[in-house]
Amino acid sequence: MLRIHFAPEDFARVRVLSQPDPLWETVLSIFRLQDRSLPLAFHEWRRAATLACSRDDLAVLGALVPGGYFPDFLTPSEGGLGLDAGLDALLSTPRSRLREELAILAARHRLPGWTARLADGDRETLQRLADAIRRHFHAAIEPFWPQAQAHIDADRARRARAFLDGGVDGLLSSYLPLMQWSPPVLTVAVLRDQDVHLDGRGLLLVPSYISMNTPDVLLDSTLPQVLVYPVEHSLAVSAMVLPPRMSLAPLIGDTRTAVLESIGQGSTTTELARRVGVSASSISQHTTVLRTAGLIQTGRVGKAVLHTLTPLGTALLEPGLAG
Repeated sequence: MLRIHFAPEDFARVRVLSQPDPLWETVLSIFRLQDRSLPLAFHEWRRAATLACSRDDLAVLGALVPGGYFPDFLTPSEGGLGLDAGLDALLSTPRSRLREELAILAARHRLPGWTARLADGDRETLQRLADAIRRHFHAAIEPFWPQAQAHIDADRARRARAFLDGGVDGLLSSYLPLMQWSPPVLTVAVLRDQDVHLDGRGLLLVPSYISMNTPDVLLDSTLPQVLVYPVEHSLAVSAMVLPPRMSLAPLIGDTRTAVLESIGQGSTTTELARRVGVSASSISQHTTVLRTAGLIQTGRVGKAVLHTLTPLGTALLEPGLAG
C-alpha cells in the first residue's frame, strides 16, 4: 500500500496532466504486450502494435521492463512536455542514478551484458536506448494518440467538474475506487508498502490510456512525484471514422445536433436540458443514441452524469465539415 502524505502547501500544487505522457505510455506498453489477458478495449491496440513493433527494440526495452519494477530514469518528469523533452532528460541521467537503479533491477532480474555499459553512462548505449524508445513510441503509441487524447480529455472533464464542485478534496475523492482520499493522506493500492511525504512539492496526476487496473508511481520518493492512473476505456470513444454527409442536422436531427453543440468541454444531463430547452428525460434518450453512435462518452462525477465528445463527435462539429 502506498500512502502519499500532503502538507498544507501541497494542495495548491496538485495538477492533472492535459495529455498522455509519451514515455510512460511507451514503458507501460511493454507490460501490455506481455499480458495475455488484456480486456477487449486493448485488443485492437495490441494487434496493431504487435505487427508494427521492432523485435530488436522490444528486446532492448523488455530487458529494462521485464515485469514489476522498472528504472525510474525511463520516465523522467520532462516526458510530460513531450517525447523530445523526455528523451533529452533520459540522455542526461546522471551516471550515479543509472548505476543505482540498474542495480535494483539486477537484484530482481538477470540483465543482458549491454546494461553494464548503460550503468556506466556510455553515451552510445544511452542513445541506443533512446532510439529504441522513440521507434517503439512511433510504432505502438503514436497511431493511437488521438484515441488516447480523447479518453484523457473525457477523464479531465470529469476531474475538472469534481474540482469545481469540491476543490482538491473533490478532485482526489473522485478517484475512488483507484485510490482512497482521507485527508491529508491519499492511499493507493500497490504491491509494495511505502510512505511518501510530498513536503510542498505537490503531486502531478498523469492520466494514461495504456495503464490498466492500478496506478503506477516512481520508486524514488525524492524525485518529483507523479501518480499515473488508468483512464476508463470506451470502445465508442475510440471511433475515428467520419461518414460522408451534406450537413449535420439532416444526419442526426435538430435536437441531437443542439445536444452535441451544447456539450462543449463536458456537460451534465441537467445542463444540457436547460441549454437545449427540453426535459432531462428527453436529453437522456438523445444522449443514449449519440453514445451508441460513438459521438459522445458518458461517465459519472459524484451524483451527476457527465457527457463529453468523442473524436467522431468533435469532427462532426468542425465548421469545415458542414454542408
